[in-house]
Amino acid sequence: MKRFFVLVALVAAMMLLLISVSFAGKTYQFTGKVLEIKDNVIVVEKGKEKFEMTKDANTKIIGDLKVGAKVTVQYESHAVEIEVKKK
Repeated sequence: MKRFFVLVALVAAMMLLLISVSFAGKTYQFTGKVLEIKDNVIVVEKGKEKFEMTKDANTKIIGDLKVGAKVTVQYESHAVEIEVKKK
């Protein structure tokens, strides 16, 4: 009986792990030159486009982040709000 409960707990833990992985956001990246750095925003130029990305205390920064530096930004894309329009 004890083995049964251990097996059930193990299966439940594996299911929770699979569910959490399936709902994780997909990661994207781009490389460009830093144009501007603010407290919670970084502006990076990639080609002729400018990308404004938010950052916070949880954003991992590797190296010396400064204007003019070449950086690779990894980010996750997710919907913040979806409004359905009437036809």
